[in-house]
Amino acid sequence: LAMQRHREMGYQVVVGGSHPGRLSHNALVVFEDGSYFELIAWRGPAPAEAWWHLLQQQGEGLIDFALLPHDTAEVIAAARARGLQDIAGPLEGGRQRPDGKALEWNTARQATRDLPFLCGDVTPRAWRVPEGALRQHPNGVKGVSKVKVSVRDLDASVRRYEQFLGPSVSVQREPGLARFAIQGSITAGDRDKRTAFEGRGLGEGDFGQLRGPARERKIFA
Repeated sequence: LAMQRHREMGYQVVVGGSHPGRLSHNALVVFEDGSYFELIAWRGPAPAEAWWHLLQQQGEGLIDFALLPHDTAEVIAAARARGLQDIAGPLEGGRQRPDGKALEWNTARQATRDLPFLCGDVTPRAWRVPEGALRQHPNGVKGVSKVKVSVRDLDASVRRYEQFLGPSVSVQREPGLARFAIQGSITAGDRDKRTAFEGRGLGEGDFGQLRGPARERKIFA
């Protein structure tokens, strides 16, 4: 059903496959800039998985976001050296495509939800994130221009982002906001000063904004 809805909105959707040892399976909407949406569902209850719990508590919608590291272990070590101690990983993961090809990656995750997790490929990235014509969408969307994150304590979140991303990524501050430019941008906003998040009851979370003719479409956590 989620695949059908996205196709009706003008996206090309490709079946991703299943995650070994888990009840989850997925599909992907991959964009020209290399970013993608993962549509994930479960074939049964999965109480050991945080994303499954978020689906039960909050309903459908955006539940997480990730960055692609050049080397997951190296990025973790550098972040810890800068003071970000509550980051777990590398953790092994994988997926089996419908054609039988086995994909492998490793991830890392900070304890707080204001930061993205890391997902670094072990097998070639093109196996996991398809290239070519599948990245061209009838609705004209080319990528994700920004991710906005609602936070409880802006100063604390900025410190975590600086520890996570390192000194090569600059931050722009203004009242109630902090912007980090990576590829696209991440904007952290004080929960009390961003009306888009008032009354949602989600705590710290995120939403994305698309780039292209449908760029004003916002997808909330």
